[in-house]
Amino acid sequence: MNDIQGRIAASFASQRLMATLGAELAFVADGEVHIALPFAERLSQQHGYVHAGAITSIVDSACGYAALTRTPAGCEVVTAEFKINFLRPAMGDRFLAIGRVQNAGKLLTVCTGEVRAFVGMAYKVVAIIQATVATVRS
Repeated sequence: MNDIQGRIAASFASQRLMATLGAELAFVADGEVHIALPFAERLSQQHGYVHAGAITSIVDSACGYAALTRTPAGCEVVTAEFKINFLRPAMGDRFLAIGRVQNAGKLLTVCTGEVRAFVGMAYKVVAIIQATVATVRS
């Protein structure tokens, strides 16, 4: 495990919401992070789809951690704003949130992301996001 992966893994392990949701860190690279979420009835809304709050949480975190891969030591990140579009109901056996850095500045990093809903090996994109992530001193 390299320094970036270790830094992201340690931070992810301390984020209690991800544990509550049952989400797992799936992939870490410079400027890109994937978070996996298995379907669970406890995460569903009244129609049986995974709740928008759970979908938003994993893709917001994927973008935040993608941004963290580009921040200097001694700094952390927090979400400053995001815009999310839900393209279809979140139905699937498992979900994968992918966050990618589009531009990393000294104080603000702009990321894009998507959430894929898998049934077997096939997937459909159920949400897309654009996020602005602020760098803060830890």
